[in-house]
Amino acid sequence: MTQEFDVVVVGGGPGGYAAALYAAAADLSVALVERDRVGGTCLHRGCIPAKELLETAAVARTVAGAGAYGIEAGSPTVDLGASMARKQQVVDGLWKGLEGLLKRRRVSIFPGTGTLAGPGRVEVCPGGDGSGEDAGEVQVLEAGNVILAAGSVPRTIPGFDIDGRVVLSSDEVLAMSELPESAAVIGGGAIGCEFASLLADLGVRVTVLEGLPKILPGCDGDVATVVRRSFEARGIDVRTGVEVRGHTPGSEGTVIELGGGESLEVARVVVSVGRRPRSETLGLDGTGVEVDDRGFVKVDQTGRTTLEGVWAVGDVVATPQLAHVGFAEAIVAVRDVLGEHPLPVQYDKVPWCIYCHPEVAFAGHSEESARQAGLDVVVSSHRYRGNGRALILGEPEGLVKVVALRGADGRAGQIVGVHMVGPWVTEQLGQGYLAVNWEATVDEVAALVQPHPTLSETFGEAVMALTGRGLHG
Repeated sequence: MTQEFDVVVVGGGPGGYAAALYAAAADLSVALVERDRVGGTCLHRGCIPAKELLETAAVARTVAGAGAYGIEAGSPTVDLGASMARKQQVVDGLWKGLEGLLKRRRVSIFPGTGTLAGPGRVEVCPGGDGSGEDAGEVQVLEAGNVILAAGSVPRTIPGFDIDGRVVLSSDEVLAMSELPESAAVIGGGAIGCEFASLLADLGVRVTVLEGLPKILPGCDGDVATVVRRSFEARGIDVRTGVEVRGHTPGSEGTVIELGGGESLEVARVVVSVGRRPRSETLGLDGTGVEVDDRGFVKVDQTGRTTLEGVWAVGDVVATPQLAHVGFAEAIVAVRDVLGEHPLPVQYDKVPWCIYCHPEVAFAGHSEESARQAGLDVVVSSHRYRGNGRALILGEPEGLVKVVALRGADGRAGQIVGVHMVGPWVTEQLGQGYLAVNWEATVDEVAALVQPHPTLSETFGEAVMALTGRGLHG
């Protein structure tokens, strides 16, 4: 049985469902193929459940520190089961809402694994592995335009196969039934730092093992230093420049073998070394869609693959693996389908948010990357310890750093980077992101009024200082 559509989207994660919704809003007939549940990793095993559990950790910190405000609440205890139930309630509510929205937009959802069977042709196997064996009748969808959005899965490293008992990926961490006494987080990037922060706040003894010289390797150096100091002050053992060779499981945990003959005994190991594209499920061999040696689908600036009429978006392409990047790529791809000549996503200026404590958020060049690119820049940093709202919240830790080009007259000009670490910076980045992407100058932004007392004043102070006429710096 063959059905025809204007667009067939393979994969129902952020990139896939965004493409389906946007195409449907443009009055195109759309089929969406999803092997699990719409919403993808982000909704079910990533962004949303992780942030819900991080909020549990934040509440625990708040209760523990309530005495400073004259509120005697005692020492908090964590009911992980209740927190996991609340997490699932949030996830299920968003999932049902998304399904309802797709239905209202008249998007046809096909459960199963979608494989590309040639130009404009997608086969849907009802089974989850795409083999077609004992899985029921294969459906065939035809369309002039196919968008691949198969997403990604957690990477592993040699010697640390995920067993769900001692060695965990993000999937297992977000479904734990009990908290271990100790855990090693292998990988000090964004996801690793979120897990380390979460587990430590819930009472787990945490060690972070990072092979590179610093944690959060993509972040500004000053920002990463603030996070490391905060982690260490909270009892998190942060080890950088370490080699992880393997582990020897025991009855209650495992012993990790490190370089230099060292070892580390922990109850659990959390492998957080990034994600790999799930392109192998798409049946791309012999189709004309090229894949690189890491498994990423090759695309141009608008998401077009090497096969006419086929686009790819989200984690299956070699761009920042962020849900909102998938959203943006989906919109670009659909607009390209419509012949609207969209501007490509500017990946060097997308917003990044990391929800550990303290939070991290940034857009554009860091001081290091700007100088490495040969840019002549000036920098201004302001700390939250001078911000009234931060002191009221009891969160004085952190800073805002603004990077701007130096003009011919020696004064700061265009803002090319904004980097934040501290309280609720993920909610404050908006004006910094707009400044970077609208190529605003420090004079233009400094003329804007910042409300008082707010955390966002620190951004205004950092920019104003670059004009040479700061108030409090």
